[in-house]
Amino acid sequence: MLELERIDNLGLAKQVVQLLEKENARLHERLRALAEENDRLRGTEGRLQLELTQVQEYLARVQQRLFGASSEKQPRTEKAEKPPADEEDSRRGHGHRPQLELTPRVECHTLAADELTCDKCGHQMNPWPNQFEEAEEITVVQRRYELVKRRRQKYRCTCNANVVTAPAPPRLVPGGRYSLEFAIEVAMDKYADHLPLERQIRRMLREGLDVTTTVLWDYLDALARYLEASYEGVGDSLFRERYLHVDETTWRLLLGRPAQRWWLWSAASTRAVYFWCHPGRSVDAALDFLAGYRGKLIVDGYRVYKSLARAHPGLLCLVNCWAHARRKFVEAQNHYPAPCQPILSWIQQLYRLDARVPDPARLTGRERRRALKRRWKLRRRYARPLVKAIRTWALRQSALPGTALHKAITYLIDHWDGLTRFLDDPALPLDNNLIERELRSPVTGRKNHYGSRSLRGTEVAAIFYTLIGTARLCGENPKDYLLRAARAAIEQPGTVTLPRGLGP
Repeated sequence: MLELERIDNLGLAKQVVQLLEKENARLHERLRALAEENDRLRGTEGRLQLELTQVQEYLARVQQRLFGASSEKQPRTEKAEKPPADEEDSRRGHGHRPQLELTPRVECHTLAADELTCDKCGHQMNPWPNQFEEAEEITVVQRRYELVKRRRQKYRCTCNANVVTAPAPPRLVPGGRYSLEFAIEVAMDKYADHLPLERQIRRMLREGLDVTTTVLWDYLDALARYLEASYEGVGDSLFRERYLHVDETTWRLLLGRPAQRWWLWSAASTRAVYFWCHPGRSVDAALDFLAGYRGKLIVDGYRVYKSLARAHPGLLCLVNCWAHARRKFVEAQNHYPAPCQPILSWIQQLYRLDARVPDPARLTGRERRRALKRRWKLRRRYARPLVKAIRTWALRQSALPGTALHKAITYLIDHWDGLTRFLDDPALPLDNNLIERELRSPVTGRKNHYGSRSLRGTEVAAIFYTLIGTARLCGENPKDYLLRAARAAIEQPGTVTLPRGLGP
């Protein structure tokens, strides 16, 4: 390296200065390039870290669904979080479920003749009047199929000009070999107990009856045609309710290959449920399903419902579900326990508040009015501050875009108006869990018999799921209700028979 203090030649000095300027420029360019590379690597690192976080969250959700408990229950919080009790709180009794009301069959067990000798004195033992050792057990009697021969008595007049035959009970299929009760048993096995027709015929064969799936389907189809009017009557009654729980799930149509994905739309109240199969899930499909309904829809965050509400502001009002909002924070809790803990606790307190009052939707008259009044007071006094705390918390949070926590917060804020409508209407529930419970039956059936094999099959499935589910909600035995409705329709086609408790 040159020592600048010893350079006395001006030309050499100039050359040295030029070399230094070039080296300085080169070093500055290198520094700029390194700085850009550093910034690029920092950005790549951030993106890679974000992608890694999203993959870890996804794997955690998959593992939870595959191997974890399905319950979303949270650990009990401290007593300090529980809302204060008021003077009208009532205690809830806890006890065992009532036993089945079965007609007992008494069997008396006695000693054999050679066992009546007394071991003490050798004398003969005699029965002790009205003294028994009693015990109970529930057994099962194998189902039997019986062939009923119906003889219709004929009558004639002495004038030999008139012959009258006693009428026969009405038949589901004229001239058919199987009874109405048989068809209802098949319908209950398939749509209430989710037993496909192929399994039913194997069971029937074990019990002595040889029949084909074609015969079973023909009788289901005939029964459904008589029940269509009652199915439509349930829908008409349901869509007059002030608010409805609405949801949809997939339904497979096994017509051609591959199978077509249809949608099972559903609406429910505490007294009725209505199902409808359709090939689409669009706004037009929702409009066809709701058929001009006016009122409040309790729904999840599916965007079609928002589009409907915007297009018909005077007809529909959306009420969003706190269970769906909470579920997203439960999914994010494993990776973000500290931020999720307070909001899960606040949502839990909202549910505890409502649990202190009987559900007004299941009450009538004075009891309903009293429950609505109490719920209104509790929500105004305690729920409003909780909801305000939740919104304040959500607006102050910051999370990486794309993460589970960010999605949960975004969902909460985007659906805030619908989530807070329960504060102004004590009749509204906090969530849409009622319709999700009613969807379990067709979803279980879908897993067992995979869907429907024809367009008519989708209609028949909707009819039976609707009538069986509605009868259960009304507290009537579904088998008894189907028999009552079918008999009325056979005697007078077009008769609408609603489950007891649903009619006006």
